[in-house]
Amino acid sequence: MKGILKIYHPEETLKYNIKSTYCKAVYSNKQHFLEVEIITDDSLDHVDDDSLQYHFPQLSMDVFDFPIDDAEIEGKTFAVTDSADDTFTGVDLFDDEDAYLYNSELSFEKNQDGDLELFWKGEINDFYTGSGDAVPFKLKCNFRPDEIVVDD
Repeated sequence: MKGILKIYHPEETLKYNIKSTYCKAVYSNKQHFLEVEIITDDSLDHVDDDSLQYHFPQLSMDVFDFPIDDAEIEGKTFAVTDSADDTFTGVDLFDDEDAYLYNSELSFEKNQDGDLELFWKGEINDFYTGSGDAVPFKLKCNFRPDEIVVDD
């Protein structure tokens, strides 16, 4: 498992296991940009049948084209806020519903194994009940390379 995402909905805390992660500082036109993609696992083995999460088993969260000072992200924290002019975050629910992120804060650190870790907190609109309110979330994941085993 690459990490966990918890969405603190008023009715229940929704837990997503993270299947894949991607992070890169891109240099384009004399500017560095941060790109992050987190995709959750669609397994519902740990979820009760009557859970709100059962209707949304998987999601993807992204940060894209976010300007940063340089390519080094370890030990740094970035406050990512979308505006009417600039959109840096996205959520895919793998459904027809829409969701948006607010007040994202991304912190990058190396763990004791030398792997880069992301701590991401913020708010996501309540796409579960459609109330229009934003609910807090926290995410912790690593960017350890997957070991690919090839059988002969």
